[in-house]
Amino acid sequence: MIKVAVVGAGKMGISHLAILGANPRVEVVGVCDSSKIILDALYRYGHFPCFTDFNKMLEQAEPDAVVVAVPTKYHATMVRDVLKRGLHVFVEKPFCLHVKEEIELVAMAKQLKLVNQVGYHNKFLGTFKEVKKILDDNGIGEVYHFHGQSYGPVVLQPKQGSWRSKPTEGGGCLMDYASHVIDLINYLIAPITRVDSSRLQKIFSVDVEDAVYAMVALENGVSGMLSVNWSDETYRKMSTSVTIIGKNGKIIVDANECKIFFKSKEVPEGYSQGWNTRYLTDFTPTVQFYLRGEEYTAQLDYFLECIETNTATKVNSFNSAAQTDKAILLIKEKQ
Repeated sequence: MIKVAVVGAGKMGISHLAILGANPRVEVVGVCDSSKIILDALYRYGHFPCFTDFNKMLEQAEPDAVVVAVPTKYHATMVRDVLKRGLHVFVEKPFCLHVKEEIELVAMAKQLKLVNQVGYHNKFLGTFKEVKKILDDNGIGEVYHFHGQSYGPVVLQPKQGSWRSKPTEGGGCLMDYASHVIDLINYLIAPITRVDSSRLQKIFSVDVEDAVYAMVALENGVSGMLSVNWSDETYRKMSTSVTIIGKNGKIIVDANECKIFFKSKEVPEGYSQGWNTRYLTDFTPTVQFYLRGEEYTAQLDYFLECIETNTATKVNSFNSAAQTDKAILLIKEKQ
């Protein structure tokens, strides 16, 4: 049994809490939040020990691991405190506000040999995992171009008062929306290491951008484009997709399906020459508790498995999340 504590009972914190609370391998030993309303509800209708003081929870609950789901501006301090206590940590994305903080935390986690993971859930979706496998096997030949996109209806009017409108709290389309696309590009093809041009466009917001457009290049020399807009009301919810073009084929993939064109007759098992369409249901294994999508349970299952087997995180580690945030910084600097 792994003892887990959760700090931050907002949208993602409550989601993680529900998944962990239903896992027979987990004992949730504490939930911490500053909202009395939320804690009162958890105390009245749940069975989790509740705290308003983070350090008091860590001392009294004695967890093996902590899920950090507070606003980004608090990540560095809380993650540092968790690591100092020798505890494994899962932190929501984006990792931190400042790359300097991330370098320190990456080094700490490595030195202390603690399991560390950041909540970029797309890597646990079957469609993106299948594309990763095909690319690693050189299925469409040498990749020479890509287009990463994400659109959704987050900010559709001028008046905004949440953390999303505050750059000091990790708000803005770049850190909140574009980070998912950047992280996927880094994972599927190679890390972004150069930004040739970028535009951060305000549509409704005053202090943060609502759209991100950038021309970028990767560590392996491949070039591509990013196009992200969270003020697009033609989408019912966030929609993230990546188009990848190789000398031997083409891939168009999102959370629901992947369309793959193979130029040659030599294709992976289960595919044929020409266009192929495969769906999320073709790749996604059943999870023991479904909430919002299999990927949310799958990422926590992976975190727990790494703890149980004393294995270093290979997917969504602090280090890979820091690479994503470095690309975000390059985009900011180039605008």
